[in-house]
Amino acid sequence: MTRIRLLSTALGILLLASSCTSTPTALNLPTESYEDLVSFFEAWREYRVPPHKDGVPDFSSEAISAQWAAFPSWRASLDAFDISEWPVPHQVDWHVVNAELNGLQFDHEVLKPWERDPAYYVYFYPNDTDVPNREAPMIEGSLEVSYYAYPLSDEDADHIEAGLRMMPALYEAARENLTGNARDLWIKGIGSIKRQSTSLEDWAAEQESLHPDLAAAALEAKAASDAFAEWLEGEAENKNGPSGVGKENMTWVLKNVHYQPYTWEEEVTLVKRELARSHAALRLEENRNRDLPQLERIDNAADYDRKLNAAVDEYLAFLEEEEILPMKDYMEQALRERIGSYQPVENPEDLRGFFSEIGYRDEVAMRTHHYHWIDLARMRDEPTDSPIRNTPLWYNIFDGRAEGLATGMEEMMMHAGLFDDRPRGREMVWILLAQRAARALGGLYQHANMMTLEEAARFADKWTPRGFLPWDGATIQNEQHFYLRQPTYGESYVIGKIEIEKLLAKYARQRAEDFTLYQFMDDMNGAGVIPVSLINWELNGDDSEIRMMMGN
Repeated sequence: MTRIRLLSTALGILLLASSCTSTPTALNLPTESYEDLVSFFEAWREYRVPPHKDGVPDFSSEAISAQWAAFPSWRASLDAFDISEWPVPHQVDWHVVNAELNGLQFDHEVLKPWERDPAYYVYFYPNDTDVPNREAPMIEGSLEVSYYAYPLSDEDADHIEAGLRMMPALYEAARENLTGNARDLWIKGIGSIKRQSTSLEDWAAEQESLHPDLAAAALEAKAASDAFAEWLEGEAENKNGPSGVGKENMTWVLKNVHYQPYTWEEEVTLVKRELARSHAALRLEENRNRDLPQLERIDNAADYDRKLNAAVDEYLAFLEEEEILPMKDYMEQALRERIGSYQPVENPEDLRGFFSEIGYRDEVAMRTHHYHWIDLARMRDEPTDSPIRNTPLWYNIFDGRAEGLATGMEEMMMHAGLFDDRPRGREMVWILLAQRAARALGGLYQHANMMTLEEAARFADKWTPRGFLPWDGATIQNEQHFYLRQPTYGESYVIGKIEIEKLLAKYARQRAEDFTLYQFMDDMNGAGVIPVSLINWELNGDDSEIRMMMGN
């Protein structure tokens, strides 16, 4: 198996063989030193794995109540640490752990994915993700089959088969656990389960020749997934409640889990500003470029391969020549692996999806956003000194830093000169920002229960230029669904970008003539993929936002 995130995957699969139903507590854990905090974190990660009953993750009311009953001991133990004299990086690590505890609290008190969210029971993931851990709530130990080395070793095949053969029992239990009334989550969750069924069938076909037993297990899991989707459809007509968590809960999770120093209302104001700014800037660019030809989409495989590879070369050369950040050997491979392949369309007017509409017109624009893959390669090849930060954070606590930097790199690199010879490409950058701001507002309004998922999708369609994001297309439907599943994620692209701009501004002001972008990027990257407010404290010595969010 590969990648650091598979540590939790392997742990979850190994637990399939267990019938353990006990829930560990934090009693008698030492709380004196930083080393004690690391030990606490490792024990905490074992605690937050769902208990297993007869090898199946147990989300029954009894198991959930038992886990929650043990939580106060973990809260008390973490609070018992006196970190006031610790070095700032160690204090930051305490807050990272604190964010995870708050995430579990939010799950139990508000989100309750095991009860409200059918997509929580997706257990088979065929494709990797561009952030440190899967977006939106998921069962720990789920089958992330793209992270294994192929052809599969016997050990890895056994791990995967154990998970597949467990899935029918998981879906029998899910019928008892899913008692919520969140209509949009329920309806869209049906589609998630159906897509899993398709993926299982495709994957079984790929494994048939080398691992026929594994293929058979995947088809059995598909049959169980199909039956579960059918059951969900039968229950759908009875679901009529809201799916959002409400403004107050959004503010709480923003500050206490994601360490974003804003209320729901403040984030709405900030995102509205970015939406207006992106549209105004786009119109100015279009006016400046009015005598230039429009960008044409790539229309053949040879041009696609040539232009996308050239875009990687151009982007990396720019980063090096302009001294944007230290260049590493893994960067080229990280970007080159994500070039993809040309996807033909039957009708020249058909859309391939929003991001392809951008990338097929200006191939450099999406290379900047693919900083995601550089982040992940760095986590693998240049881990931080902190075992806590090197472990992909749960509850998508990384979202503002991961999505914010990937989004921020688009505009920052444009301002740094990357698109000086690509005037029409600058238009693509503003369209990217407009789309993210539009869907962010939709996500915020969904959680305030001011919009349904469909209304949020139509809003994003309306405010995304050039018709690149039709409301009924897979891109926005899937995105608004997972933003509804994971409060804060939808706006993390825009809010995280703003937070990184603040970080850069303060870092530069403090260093005055000694400031270099090169050193800033290296220092920010070296801090890890954690909330930007915590990076600000570590790099700039400013803990005012942390004290505000903690009520101090």
